[in-house]
Amino acid sequence: MSLPTAAQPVVFVHTANRARAVPFYRDVLGLRLMGEDAHAATFDLGNRTPLRLTDVPNHRGSGPTVLGWHVTDLAAAMAGLRAKGAEFQIFEGFGQDAGGVWASPDGGAKVAWFNDPDGNGLSLTQIG
Repeated sequence: MSLPTAAQPVVFVHTANRARAVPFYRDVLGLRLMGEDAHAATFDLGNRTPLRLTDVPNHRGSGPTVLGWHVTDLAAAMAGLRAKGAEFQIFEGFGQDAGGVWASPDGGAKVAWFNDPDGNGLSLTQIG
């Protein structure tokens, strides 16, 4: 059996410290907290897609991107997140600009990366 075409995804992001992570996802990223239970806090990512911020004891983010967003104005989105305390990453050898923006070789996309409090990699991408 394969998934029905209308099956809605559920996104899972792990955290070792939900009390620290919830304010980041709610207040810095601006996601609506839908509820919490013994295992996770659930946020609305938009389009009725839930994100479950799930407790995993001793979790340590690995750095690679686990969740990203398409934005229409990368500079504005970055400025808004910086104003709330987000720090954008610069990776040696990637060829990013001083603000942390990487441009694809064909010029079709710009990407910036930042981390949540657990070190999970998050990204913003502007196409075009």
